Amino acid sequence: MEWEVVIGLEIHAQLSTKSKIFSGSSTAYGAEPNTQANAVDLGLPGVLPVFNQEALRMAVKFGLAIDAEIGKKSVFDRKNYFYPDSPKGYQTTQLHHPIVGMGHIDIELDDGETRRINVTRAHLEEDAGKSVHEGFDGFSGIDLNRAGTPLIEIVSEPELRSAKEAAAYFRKMHSIVTYLGVCDGDLSQGSMRCDCNVSLRPKGQEEFGTRTEIKNVNSFRNVERAIEVEIARQMDVLEDGGEIVQETRLYDADKNETRSMRSKEVANDYRYFPCPDLLPVIIDDNYIEAVRETLPELPDAKRARFVKDHGLSAIDAAVIASNRDLAHYFEAAAKIANDYKLAANWVQGDVSAALNRLEVGINELSVNAEQLGRILQLIKDNTLNNGGAKEVFNALLEGKGTEVDALVDSLGLKQVSDSGAIEAIVEQVLADNAKLVETYLATPEEKRGKAMGPFIGATRKAAKGVNPQVVMEVLKKKLSELG
Repeated sequence: MEWEVVIGLEIHAQLSTKSKIFSGSSTAYGAEPNTQANAVDLGLPGVLPVFNQEALRMAVKFGLAIDAEIGKKSVFDRKNYFYPDSPKGYQTTQLHHPIVGMGHIDIELDDGETRRINVTRAHLEEDAGKSVHEGFDGFSGIDLNRAGTPLIEIVSEPELRSAKEAAAYFRKMHSIVTYLGVCDGDLSQGSMRCDCNVSLRPKGQEEFGTRTEIKNVNSFRNVERAIEVEIARQMDVLEDGGEIVQETRLYDADKNETRSMRSKEVANDYRYFPCPDLLPVIIDDNYIEAVRETLPELPDAKRARFVKDHGLSAIDAAVIASNRDLAHYFEAAAKIANDYKLAANWVQGDVSAALNRLEVGINELSVNAEQLGRILQLIKDNTLNNGGAKEVFNALLEGKGTEVDALVDSLGLKQVSDSGAIEAIVEQVLADNAKLVETYLATPEEKRGKAMGPFIGATRKAAKGVNPQVVMEVLKKKLSELG
């Protein structure tokens, strides 16, 4: 039987507020366990929550960025469940009246096509604490520092049809929230994580199959891998005549498998009801428009500008524009060099290779945009050839200096472009390589281009830093004079 895959994602993005959604406790990462959870976060008797207005502003900002309906009246509800990392016995969230309603984003697929994926809603809620299972001799510890951290949960329509589409959707959402500055997007620390809902149905059937939820996947690669392995598991079950059980599963990246965690609850199991301690949140058009004015240039607009104004290829523009900090770095370096294509080549090449090799972000790279821009300037004015530029770049990476021009001088990389000086070097190279000259002159004229290689190599070896274009011109001249 031919199966159709149906996927929906629920993305949890921690908002970059300084304090929690209903208390003044700090949201700073890295504090000692249970030092950033006060009486409100713990739900002690008699305490009352106070809504963080900055969380509201960030949620509205996100909604506007995905062209969504903004709820002028949003209501907080209590979602009741009992887990050790939920100290109150319930989560304050939004059910029937979320702050962000129906919106959409466009994702780019490998074949160059664009697909529009609708977003059902994005609601505000508080995060739970964290269970710690290591270092307790068989017991688990509970760290409540994260309890009460503001989240937006972004719920897609079940319109994704492959693991690759799901990963592309997750990447695009990551790009949007980091551009907006509403979430730092740190996947490794759980600042942004994803629940993947997966089901199969016979091709052509309208009714959805029974879904499973893969909980808390926190990397682009693992979203794709987890969904692929779950699709394969469900297909095996169905084709063997079995039935899919609605449940929550965990993805084990080391074993590349999903395993059952618990049966999947439905809304009635959570006994939702409006939170009696929080009034409805009412905003008006003036508030919404004031937030709209703070929107930055978003990834799609930036990508289009890179193509239109700076002549970048669609692929280069998409890759660079997908990361806010990388795009800023690129533009700063390109402006200094006044050459956007050259800057794009370097950012896509040596810079990206260094980021991958060192496993750092662009803001942590020891070569800043001003330094790269200066290197590109020296390439353009023929002070550096490409090899010399790479040496300077690597010297900066290794901390051998901070001034580009000083490194060029100390490493002896200044390119020789004086044709008179190069002529003398070429004449000596030809004199020292008489047999190569004979071979070259015996080569048919249409094949002499390739035969130039040994002369170019010998000239560059004889004088480090010579301009290869000038070398080529002088070599052609001198060899033509010989016949």
